[in-house]
Amino acid sequence: MQTAYAAAATIAAYLIGSLSFAVIVSRLMGLKDPRTFGSGNPGATNVLRTGNKTAAILTLFLDALKGFVPVFLAAQFGPRVGLGEGTVALVGIAAFLGHLWPVFFRFQGGKGVATAAGVLMGINWMLGLATLATWLVIAFFFRYASLASIVAAAFAAFYQLLFWGAGPAAGAVTLMGLLLAWRHGANIQKLIKGTESKIGQKAPAAAAAHHPPDKHGGHHAHRGEQRRHHGAKR
Repeated sequence: MQTAYAAAATIAAYLIGSLSFAVIVSRLMGLKDPRTFGSGNPGATNVLRTGNKTAAILTLFLDALKGFVPVFLAAQFGPRVGLGEGTVALVGIAAFLGHLWPVFFRFQGGKGVATAAGVLMGINWMLGLATLATWLVIAFFFRYASLASIVAAAFAAFYQLLFWGAGPAAGAVTLMGLLLAWRHGANIQKLIKGTESKIGQKAPAAAAAHHPPDKHGGHHAHRGEQRRHHGAKR
C-alpha cells in the first residue's frame, strides 16, 4: 500500500505542477499568451514584461503555491500512511517537472524558479527563506532575474548540504538546481553577450502590441498620423 500511496502522491504532484499559471492568469486577464513574446517563457518574469504587475504577482504566487502544497501535504500526512522523506522529495521533484513539462500545455513549460522556491519552502521553510534571500540580493544588485535564479539554485544545494546534510531532500534540491540551470542555458548565453533583459524591461513584442499592424500597415499609418499631428502644431 505504501508504494501505491507514494505513486498517487507523485502523480498528483505532477498534475498540480502542470498547471501553467502564467498562461491561465494571462488568459483570464485578457493579456497576450506569455509564450508568444519576450523570452517565450510562461513565467512571472515574462508576464511582467506586459506591464501588468498584478498578473505577474499572481503568476509568481500561484506557481510557488503549486510547488509548496503537494510537498507540504506529503510531509504532513504522508507519515500516517508510512511515507517518509524519500516520498516528500519525490513529490517535490514531480511538481517541479510538471511545471517544466506540463501535460496540460503540450509539455511546453517554464523554467521552474517560482515552483522550485515553493518546493523548497515545503521541504524546509528555513532553506526556502535562505534561498529567497539569496535571489533577492542578486536581483537587487544586478537586476537580472535569470542570474539571480541560477545563483540562488546553486546556493540552495550548498545550504542544504552545509546545514542539513545529505539525504533525499539534498538529492531533490540538487536535481532541481541542475535542471533549472539547464533551462536557463539561453539566458546564460545572453548574459555573456550582454543582451539579457533586465527585471521589468518590456519585451519588444509586448511593446508593439499596443499598436499592432493591420492589413493597411497600421504601424506606418500610426507614424504618419504622428507626423501630421506635429506638422499641424507648427
